[in-house]
Amino acid sequence: MNDFRSNTSSDFRVRASFMALLVLVLFGVLLLRFAYLQIWRYFDFHALSEDNRVALLPVQAPRGEIFDRHGQIIARNTSAFALEIEPHKVPDLEETLAFLGTLIKIDELDLRRFRRLKGELRRFDSIPLRPIMNDAEVAKVVVHLHRLPGVSVNVRSIRFYPHNDSSSHLLGHIGRISKSDRERLEQTDQASSYFGTSHIGKLGLEQSYEAELRGRTGFDRMEITAGGRMVRSLERRLPIPGKNLRLSIDGELQRTIEQAYGNRRGALVALEPSTGEVLAYVSMPNFNPALFIDGIDAATWDSLNNSPDKPLLNRPLRGTYPPGSTYKPFMAIAALESGKRKPEDTINDPGYFMFGNHRFRDSNPNGNGIVDLKKSIVVSSDTYYYILARDMGVDLIHEYIRPWGFGQKTGIDLIGEASGILPSSKWKEERFKQPWLPGENMSIGIGQGYNSFSILQLANATATLANRGVMMRPRIVQSIDDPNTGLVKKTEPEIVRTLPVSQQALDLVIDAMVEVNKSGTGARVFAGAPYSVAGKTGTAQVVSIGQNEKYNAARVAERFRDHSLYVAFAPAEQPKVAVALIVENGGFGAAAAAPIARQVFDHVLLKKPGANSGR
Repeated sequence: MNDFRSNTSSDFRVRASFMALLVLVLFGVLLLRFAYLQIWRYFDFHALSEDNRVALLPVQAPRGEIFDRHGQIIARNTSAFALEIEPHKVPDLEETLAFLGTLIKIDELDLRRFRRLKGELRRFDSIPLRPIMNDAEVAKVVVHLHRLPGVSVNVRSIRFYPHNDSSSHLLGHIGRISKSDRERLEQTDQASSYFGTSHIGKLGLEQSYEAELRGRTGFDRMEITAGGRMVRSLERRLPIPGKNLRLSIDGELQRTIEQAYGNRRGALVALEPSTGEVLAYVSMPNFNPALFIDGIDAATWDSLNNSPDKPLLNRPLRGTYPPGSTYKPFMAIAALESGKRKPEDTINDPGYFMFGNHRFRDSNPNGNGIVDLKKSIVVSSDTYYYILARDMGVDLIHEYIRPWGFGQKTGIDLIGEASGILPSSKWKEERFKQPWLPGENMSIGIGQGYNSFSILQLANATATLANRGVMMRPRIVQSIDDPNTGLVKKTEPEIVRTLPVSQQALDLVIDAMVEVNKSGTGARVFAGAPYSVAGKTGTAQVVSIGQNEKYNAARVAERFRDHSLYVAFAPAEQPKVAVALIVENGGFGAAAAAPIARQVFDHVLLKKPGANSGR
């Protein structure tokens, strides 16, 4: 009996000791786990806890506004109600879309845009289904929001262009940040600057001055329940509005020129020679920039992108053209400065020039008789410049023409400028692996052949001529105004270079250009003008005409007719405005282009917007 009691007591002590040890081990494990969570992982779990408790709501900054030189607004912001969906929160997206369609009108365009953005944007982004809703539509949706998880009605700031299509290529547009935009921002370490921002400048000034216009996003740090309900605001950082741009553009002049073009295609740039300020920048046809803000639908994009009129082409900046006879004043200066011609040197112009067996035709088939340098500009003798180009050769022409900025970017404050082509024998060798042929000199002498320049380059060269050889950098933004601090940062005129051109050569050529508008090809257009104009008409071939063929515009399809060009500045003695323009397939320079230039001069010099529009 005693042995039994002794054995039982011993077993109990062993089991009790084992259980005590087990409890001690388990308690130790718990203690270690507690220490691990509370000490070693404290910061990680504190952050996770904060994330569950706190929501950071971005507050988008108002984008900077854009004004013309007279303070008239041409791009601003407005507010609108938007129906937005966060797809990852919606249990059945198709069912939700169908239900919303019973409440308000949601057309195919809305659905296509929504689905496209859903594929492009990040998983947690909110996507607009209807970017703009009226009050009645808002009321219909709001009463059902409690049964529509992931659906919300938000007030959003939207970009508004009060003059619709006007200046669209100059202003550009904003658009949703795409996947490629996001990748680019990450590669350039700018992604953090776009936290909470859904849009970015895509083209024109909206793109070129994106850093100034976008401002800085603010945030609301909100405490939320486990169910996501807002409890209280913990912290708020107000957004900083973007800076405003004041342009050198005259908005009224801009619209006057656009009306003058009507349905025709073309480009015009007007500059203030002494400062390089751009007074007008027109590209026709234009487009409605509002179409791109929340993603353009495929059908509208196709119609714009595939239109033969190319409404999306920024013509002053990206389009390049042969300058035609507007090139002759610069060729004349090159002839004088290189010593290849004296003012009194003459040729006989019979209406053509023979080079070997090839007959180069003059625009005047009857010829212009005895022609010196001044007359060659006034009557626009092609024969004079065929012979001059033969005598100079392509490389000497290139040497004396290049300082005027042809075939180079001007450095204007817009992204995407084209360089164009100012040919040389080296250029042809590198481009085509072929030598320059002597017969090619004649075409470039009259602004044809490989010559291909932007209207911006042509305007800049004309302004440099008006400025007596001083080249200014063209610029569109006069000042960047900070509404937060009241600071105004003005852009200063910048001299690019001063051309080593003799006063005698400048005076002779400018005098000839003045005579163009008194007794030459521009005389009818500028009849009665109370100011003096130095100008030159140009007509550029679009298609080649065979040796035995005769050009007849009436028998040629509209898109194969000659381009109409004109360059000029006024008043000739003290220029306030220089202009270059083209009317694509518009024919003779004095017929289509010069009358538009007169409207520019009348507006700037006489304050007569729209005057002489019927000329």
